[in-house]
Amino acid sequence: MPLAFYIAFGAVFTVAVSYSIGVLALNALKVRLYRGEEPVFAFLLGAALLHLEVFALCAAGLAYKGVFLASGLIVIALAARRRALRPQGEALPPLPRLWRWVFHLGFAAFALLYVVNAMAPEASSDGSNYHLGLVARYLRERGFVPVTTNMYASLPQGVELLYLHAFAFGRHSAAALVHCAFTLAAPWLIAGFGRRMGFPGAGAAAALFFFASPMVGVDGTTAYIDVAVACIVFAVFALAWIWVDERQAGLLPAVGLLAGYAFAAKYTVFMAVPYVLGLVGWKQWRSRGPVVKPLAIVAGCACLMMVPWLTKNWIYAGNPFSPFLNRFFPNDTVTAAFEQDYIRQMQRYGEPKSYWDLPLDITAYGDITAGMLGPLFALTPLALFGLRLRHGRRLLLAALLFALPYYANIGTRFLLPSLPFFSLALAVALHPGKDSGATSPASLALAVLTIAHLALSWPHVLRRYCSESAWTLRELPVAAALRLVDEDTYLSQKLGDYPIARFIEAVVPRTNRVFTYGGVPEAYCSREIIVAYQSKFGNRLQDMLWAGLWPQLNPYGRFRFDFPARKLRGVRLVQTAAPNPDTWSITELRLYRGKSELRRSNRWRVRAQPNPWAVQSAFDNSPVTRWRSAEPVRPGMFVEVDFQGEEELDAIVMEHARDQWKVTVKAEGRGSDGAWVLLADTPRNYDVPMIKGLKRGAIDELRARGIHYLLIRPNDPGASEIKSHYSAWGMAYVGERGAARLYKLLGSP
Repeated sequence: MPLAFYIAFGAVFTVAVSYSIGVLALNALKVRLYRGEEPVFAFLLGAALLHLEVFALCAAGLAYKGVFLASGLIVIALAARRRALRPQGEALPPLPRLWRWVFHLGFAAFALLYVVNAMAPEASSDGSNYHLGLVARYLRERGFVPVTTNMYASLPQGVELLYLHAFAFGRHSAAALVHCAFTLAAPWLIAGFGRRMGFPGAGAAAALFFFASPMVGVDGTTAYIDVAVACIVFAVFALAWIWVDERQAGLLPAVGLLAGYAFAAKYTVFMAVPYVLGLVGWKQWRSRGPVVKPLAIVAGCACLMMVPWLTKNWIYAGNPFSPFLNRFFPNDTVTAAFEQDYIRQMQRYGEPKSYWDLPLDITAYGDITAGMLGPLFALTPLALFGLRLRHGRRLLLAALLFALPYYANIGTRFLLPSLPFFSLALAVALHPGKDSGATSPASLALAVLTIAHLALSWPHVLRRYCSESAWTLRELPVAAALRLVDEDTYLSQKLGDYPIARFIEAVVPRTNRVFTYGGVPEAYCSREIIVAYQSKFGNRLQDMLWAGLWPQLNPYGRFRFDFPARKLRGVRLVQTAAPNPDTWSITELRLYRGKSELRRSNRWRVRAQPNPWAVQSAFDNSPVTRWRSAEPVRPGMFVEVDFQGEEELDAIVMEHARDQWKVTVKAEGRGSDGAWVLLADTPRNYDVPMIKGLKRGAIDELRARGIHYLLIRPNDPGASEIKSHYSAWGMAYVGERGAARLYKLLGSP
């Protein structure tokens, strides 16, 4: 059958299974909703429960296409047998005629645009890299495997597990179509909530404000997750307030499940759980009703969604909240120092000249912040007029709450979870009155504004005023969506690193690993790619390679501590510097008695705090490896040797690279009584001649750690040096794609 059939089947089947699970759950909970609301809430609740099923299958090693097919057909058949597939509730309050035309025509036009783009070959950067790269790996491995070389594997993947379900049948584009299903559901969710609350015109306008936003369009038609997260978060809000108005007992488990699913979809919307707990607790307390039981129901259902991901991270990464909070949960996967640098980089992006430039970039230009919401959202401050209304206050509070994480990442897509709330708050502020059969001036003005937003957001108009580098939809790729053009050709044009991924797939043996500075589209390559910045392991490999590149990383610096000879049970170096951004590192730690170095014994036990996992690098006699604190310098850090007996010595020498300037260290020894005493607090600081031949040593260390190939791009550190002298490094040139050069480490299988 044509590939387009499998793509459509994978997505439609996943959505159908989600919907079937959702209607069964709503029926079991005896939740009553309007007929126009039920399909959307059923899909979202079912998606949450389906993600839990796929998680269990992955944990059990049963992630097979056949298992997904059989379990999905059983659920659909069960829902059909119970006659649950057709919505049963009453009709929502009708839309005024004007808004029926505006909403349905606007939705239809952009829905066509979005579905066609979602069906086209997946060419987004993160979508083709870690979002679907990890999905493809889980399918190959039949479930979860420890992935400690990629920090993104530790992020909760509640939406990606739905992608896995669809990917098994229709591969990459089926996953993107599942995200598109969330995108198509969002405007009906927003419009339905507006109709329920008595603002049908404002609800319809807000739905199109959100739906036609260029950022929603481009993100929601790829294998990213941000629009899905926004849809889930708004569903949590809507269901919670429906419970406030109607107090249906069955709504509490549904709200808890969706709030927990928001966390399982993306860390940055974890506030959904405290939001609903606070709302439920406050409303129960105000009404003098029971508080503990409703809160326990919501919290328990939320934990059902959250705990599996925290447990997986605890087992695989040693940190339940990996890749964050590494200072509180030290581990050998991600360093606290990297976490700080990463967050700092995400807060700055392209370093705007002034943060006053951000509003224009976010709304109309899309250059610095990688995308745009649309010029309409320059009017967002007008939403403050909605503070005079009860619903306006509710919406603005939720909008501000879910916009808080934007401080940590100024990319436009990180505003998407708050965008439905801002959209509806703005529409309500502009048209606060109840709609009647007659068209009011306020309704007509809002309709004109909505149509202008639709026009300005259409790709052919959009590209006339936005930045050329803005991430937006640019076309209607019908031929590519139907696979009437060659997929490889399309991806080679749209996804710059695609040829690199296919080249690696063709020439690198299946069990070999490639080290590189920047990622490649791993969704199109089954070989393991180790990216320098994505893990502590990658950081170490980069450190070794750089030791052969940069003179200042040569361990020519010395701290020597001399003291009267004495017998000791152990020694340690302790950091005494005030907290500062430097990281402490030791290339080699040597102990002396007179002019002779103490021979290291198997009895010795070495440890460090922090980063105890890398301490052996300070005792391996390799000038290209070193122990790093992996955290910014603070007093009390130490590296320690326990002799498991007594050794006589009179000097300690710390060999180090000259890339740490605010490090001060003292030497302590443990006497026969077990007490630590000061040996010397001021070392002699001097340099020795640099060591030659570190290039080969660096490659030997990479090869010893299971790296077989090196992928270098023209702008990577040391690219020209390696290109000119790769044989001196101990590598062989393999080939080149798109200016990226692949080298094989000599001696590798």
